[in-house]
Amino acid sequence: MNLRVKVMTAFISLVIIPLFILGIITFVVTFRSIELKYTQQAEYSLKAIGYSIRSVFNEINNLSDNGIAKGVFQEALLANDPDAQDLTATTQLELNANQKNFRSLLYTHPAIDYAFLYNAYGHRGSNVITIFNKENFRTLPYEKFQEHPLYNEILSLNGMPKWIAPYEYTDLTGSDKVFAQIRLIKNLTNFKRVGILVVQIKNWEFEKIFQNLKLGSSMKDTRFMLVNDEGLILYDHQSELDGQLLQPHIQHKLHLDSDYQSFKEDFDGQLSVISVHKLKGYPWRLVSVTSWRYLSQEVTTFAKWFAGIILVCVLTAMLFNMLFMNRITGTIGVIVRFMRKVESGDLGARVEEKGDDELLLLQQGFNNQMDKINELFDQVKREQLQKANAELRVLQAQIKPHFLFNTLESINVLAVQNEGRKVSEMVLRLASILRISIQDKEEIELGLEIEHLRSYLEIQKFRFEELFEYEIDIPQEMMGCMLPKLTLQPLVENSIQHGFEGIDYIGKVKVTGRMEKDRILLRVEDNGIGITNEQLTAMSHVDGDDPALQSLQPYPSHERRGLGLRSVSDRLRIRYGSRYGLFICSWPGQKTVIQCIIPKQESGDNHETESFIGR
Repeated sequence: MNLRVKVMTAFISLVIIPLFILGIITFVVTFRSIELKYTQQAEYSLKAIGYSIRSVFNEINNLSDNGIAKGVFQEALLANDPDAQDLTATTQLELNANQKNFRSLLYTHPAIDYAFLYNAYGHRGSNVITIFNKENFRTLPYEKFQEHPLYNEILSLNGMPKWIAPYEYTDLTGSDKVFAQIRLIKNLTNFKRVGILVVQIKNWEFEKIFQNLKLGSSMKDTRFMLVNDEGLILYDHQSELDGQLLQPHIQHKLHLDSDYQSFKEDFDGQLSVISVHKLKGYPWRLVSVTSWRYLSQEVTTFAKWFAGIILVCVLTAMLFNMLFMNRITGTIGVIVRFMRKVESGDLGARVEEKGDDELLLLQQGFNNQMDKINELFDQVKREQLQKANAELRVLQAQIKPHFLFNTLESINVLAVQNEGRKVSEMVLRLASILRISIQDKEEIELGLEIEHLRSYLEIQKFRFEELFEYEIDIPQEMMGCMLPKLTLQPLVENSIQHGFEGIDYIGKVKVTGRMEKDRILLRVEDNGIGITNEQLTAMSHVDGDDPALQSLQPYPSHERRGLGLRSVSDRLRIRYGSRYGLFICSWPGQKTVIQCIIPKQESGDNHETESFIGR
């Protein structure tokens, strides 16, 4: 029996069939006896409690709506002397008819604990107009309330009531267990805001709701709480967890993001069923917590029936896992780990070959594949490095003979003319060029490349004094970036020898640079004779998504401006890939721009020569 048949037989007999039987029993017995029995009743109870709580709030909303509609609050706020409009005045003669009726409603309502108005136009110290007195409570000054986070929210509600619960904003409600309604008051004639109403109600009405709630037998061990979006317990009907956070009592993180949810979780170390219902229209949620020990009593009989089946399945699966599956999964896991090593660049990773079935073939196949990949990779790498080194040697061989001969000849002329200072300067420039060019490094810092370029330009400037001028503008922060040696000098040499050929004006070479994210851009611009449109048309378009390069063309492979320029282009593309290299744009008779794009690499970074494979 091969591996596939073994795995399929074991999977069907030890996983599919037991799970099928267990799933049917679990669905029929557990879902009907627990979820349908408790969850639906919990949702119904929480909705009923939520309806009663909203009724309390709606009653206070209607009460304040009545005061606004009758203009009681506006009269108190817009009076010439707002402080004299105190609705708590003991003399009824001081109040008008509307104020008398509204004052009677306040005093006869059992839930009202405290009510006052903020006068938006009062003077400092006289912004608060008391409607219903409360002992041992100091109202937050209006100036500080304007700095409160709730102030702008109240204004944005444009007169709609905002309810806050106990422990949410104690600076507004105090330490008492009171709920507070806050709403904007507007002038009924021009709808301009004139003040803010704050009404506090006691939690007596909430206690009556839970006292009158007839709990069924399935919910006799249930705790009810009112919780806000931050998980703060605003009200606990058992008065034990008021003002505490709900999360520390639950083992896992609670997500309050749905209208209703019910799940099983530890609450204060005891397994419980937790149901959460969003209170419609308010940023609060009703939470019920019921002991699972009580609810699970009805499924004890069910557990006895299938406990034996589960035990047999588990023991059989463990035995199978120990004898066979451990080896399968272990071997596959080892191969996966070695594949990840290969993904991270370790091409020398090899799997130990053992066994006598398909797993051995898998191990051998992986090792053979890695051997072939390494052979091909080494072959391509050797070929590309040989090509790059050959190009560099050809470039150096091209530069040295004629340039050294001409430079030495110029030095000899200066020596004959007894120009000792100029002789010294020319020798130093030549020594700098030789020192950098013969370094046994393929990459150098941009600062050294600029030093090499400046020495070359100064020597050429001496030889062709009236032919050209130059300018180098490279930011200092780029000087530590790495680039292949002899990158800029061939580009400038191209401009001097070919771009200025036959011109009757002073040529100018400008070398600039800038950094863009993970790459650096070096630009060599001359005002020489340029390249014709026919030659540019023959060049292939740049293969990339950078809009800045769409007008620039990669340097052609055919003979145009010398071996040095082609060598630089090929070396950059071999080393860094097709996204980098030389790009040329020219206006015949006006100027030529050569742009060199290479990846940004600081001195000291690990920047080994990379093949274009995989790019």
